[in-house]
Amino acid sequence: MVSSSARPQAAPTATGTPAHHTGTLIAGCLAVCLAQIGLVLPAAINGVIQRSLQTSGAELTWISDAFMVPAAVLALTFGVLGDLYGRKRLLVHGAGVAAVGYLVSATADTPGQLITGQALSGIGAAALFPASLAVITAQTTTPAARARGLASWTTALSIGAFIAPLLSGAVVEHTSFRWAFAAVGVLALLTAVAARLLAAESSAPEGRALDWPGQISLALAMLCLLYGIIQGPSDGWSSTPVLAAFLAAALLLAVFVRVENRSTAPMLRLELFRIPAFAASAVATVVGMFGFLGGAYTLSIRLGVIQHQSPLRAAIPFLVIQGITPFIWPLLVRLLHRTGPGPMLVAGFVSLAAAQLWLRAVPIDEHGLVPLLGPLVLNGFGFGLVVAALTAAAVNTVPQKLTGMAGATTSLVRDLGQTLGPAIVGAIALSLATTQIASDLGAAGLTPAENGTASAVLSEGGPIALHTAELGPLSSKIALVTERALADGYNTGLLVTACACLMAAVVSAKFIGLRPQATRLPDTTGN
Repeated sequence: MVSSSARPQAAPTATGTPAHHTGTLIAGCLAVCLAQIGLVLPAAINGVIQRSLQTSGAELTWISDAFMVPAAVLALTFGVLGDLYGRKRLLVHGAGVAAVGYLVSATADTPGQLITGQALSGIGAAALFPASLAVITAQTTTPAARARGLASWTTALSIGAFIAPLLSGAVVEHTSFRWAFAAVGVLALLTAVAARLLAAESSAPEGRALDWPGQISLALAMLCLLYGIIQGPSDGWSSTPVLAAFLAAALLLAVFVRVENRSTAPMLRLELFRIPAFAASAVATVVGMFGFLGGAYTLSIRLGVIQHQSPLRAAIPFLVIQGITPFIWPLLVRLLHRTGPGPMLVAGFVSLAAAQLWLRAVPIDEHGLVPLLGPLVLNGFGFGLVVAALTAAAVNTVPQKLTGMAGATTSLVRDLGQTLGPAIVGAIALSLATTQIASDLGAAGLTPAENGTASAVLSEGGPIALHTAELGPLSSKIALVTERALADGYNTGLLVTACACLMAAVVSAKFIGLRPQATRLPDTTGN
């Protein structure tokens, strides 16, 4: 980790020769690629993980969210550390922490150990996401170079999401899911070496300090909020711990705002949100990324858990989604430089909403790829437009010395939205499925003993555990009941995610605007 005793360098924001600029771009893109691989990695193998470790639905959600919770909570903190002590240093240490997390996951034999490994890898990703963006933007000095840098960063992010399901699906097809995490651990070590050798150092320590009151209050608020959302379905929304978590989150957020308004060196300058494009991009990011990843999580459950497709077959739809952005890279560059983020955001979010509704209309007993191609391609196109435009809207509207803070804030709201996706969609789907299964078991022709067994598994592990449990002849009797209930529950989740994407499109159209506007450099004077 970054040493708190290191002194910030009062040197220029960025240093290095043109060769260093190229090396920095490579290192930054490799780092965000690694971080995104970790984010997407479980998608194609959720079904295998569930069956191997016999996880409940809540534990399966935690395995995905354990990575994203620290990424969301610590993004601003690492943005400050990068500005103070150097983004290159943060890249190296972040990749090292991620490697440790993947080692823990690669040796996991219980859900708890896998969740712990995911959390450690998420801490590393929390450093890599903002540092990779800030280290690239610090090296770009013209509008064209800035547009190319942002498009390269976005493309690398999408390539990471493309590699993840291919890697996990291909590896787990022939061996344990643990080897998928081991392979990413090796990549994390290579990323640390590349950042150490290739990246040029950059920092922006002026006016920045470790704002401990702000950091602690925000981190605790985020943890309480996410705990309440994730544990609500299993503990009960009216249970004392869940209600206390939501209340604590609200109080701590109020404390955070008060602390930041009074701080002489705040970790987040709230005046950034007075910039309409920046504030709107933050709202659209939370809502839109919730919609995108909630839909992607639903797709992974459909393929791996409900349909029991093999890891490699479950990976193919994600390859289609994530393979779109590299092909539209030239389009992203032109759009960023000539039209600006507004039209891109609206088109992207509408595409995502349409894709979610289209996927919802595909019958659950349809196992082929062809019926899914339309929504998959539309999803991938919308994702590329949205991620590129959100980043541009955030970074291009602030002074260059604040790009580290803007990048960290963008990472925070993006990861918060992504964390909310599996949590909220899972909560909706599992709650509805549990109620439906409990109602339908009575009409499934079960004996009283079989009904008691099924009800006990449902009560203890939830609908996913019941759907995948090995109960002998009983499993075949309840298969249609659990499949239909899970499909209906997650289809309702898709309706929610589609509405979220449409809401993000409306916010973008109203506050960022549909009028084409060329990408421009931020004001470097700090005014």
